[in-house]
Amino acid sequence: MSRSRKPIDVGLDRFRVVDGAGFRLADFDPDDRGGLGPDGKAAADHRLEACVETLGELQRRMYADGRWAVLLVFQALDAAGKDGTISRVLAGVDPHGLHVESFKQPSREELAHDFLWRTTLRLPRRGHIGVFNRSYYEETLVVRVRPELLLAQDLPRERTGDTLWAERFEDIRAFERHLDRSGTLVRKFFLHVSKEEQRRRLLARIDEPEKNWKFAVGDVGERALWDEHAAAYEETIRHTATAGAPWFVVPADHKWFTRLVVAEAIVEALESIASAPRELDGAARAQLAEARRRLEDERA
Repeated sequence: MSRSRKPIDVGLDRFRVVDGAGFRLADFDPDDRGGLGPDGKAAADHRLEACVETLGELQRRMYADGRWAVLLVFQALDAAGKDGTISRVLAGVDPHGLHVESFKQPSREELAHDFLWRTTLRLPRRGHIGVFNRSYYEETLVVRVRPELLLAQDLPRERTGDTLWAERFEDIRAFERHLDRSGTLVRKFFLHVSKEEQRRRLLARIDEPEKNWKFAVGDVGERALWDEHAAAYEETIRHTATAGAPWFVVPADHKWFTRLVVAEAIVEALESIASAPRELDGAARAQLAEARRRLEDERA
């Protein structure tokens, strides 16, 4: 690629979860800066620029190849920095090959279908990168913490017993395995912010007029359920982390480090499927030769 990415090693394997057995959220520090220290931001920002440029190049190769799709799933508690991370890390990707979908409160039509329906409709096509800003994982996270949301789905009573969550984890694993087998690379990111850092960011949304639009009163109410949300994330990651669709538990107290880890993980993913441009067959080369002849004849 055009710039070296060697000066910093963020240690992706420290944040990658491919087997959830024994996973504990407490083992991951939201304040982690990869050993870079408080003065590491400048070096990290320089490295991020190189990653952004590399991502653009890799995406163009993937688009031209047209055989793979990439799905990037972002989950987090409020104010963890999903929106900023997505926009900053993917700034160099051609918009024609990038689609960002944000999933908020489901509509009545969406509630009338199975829990995977609305996200399945928005999966990326081959050659494209799809970003889910929140996703089908809301069904094992916020829906689990707030049982009234499950009631709104009008499921048959026989399907809402004690095995419901284990069955949803099983369905998600099978769904992601299907995507992987069909040529869609899945990478999932949990931006892990601390409760204290979230408090500071929510206060900034109140105190700084240009950030007022980001603030929702409900965000403060959700903090009362912090432990429940953390437990739901822990169990979800424990049961849905696989080698084919790994989770990255990304420290989110320092946005500059969050973005670098996410960028490195996406570069790694795209490099794993990068290939040389397809060679044209004889018929295609003949068509190009004919097109060249006709264009050159226009000068006559």
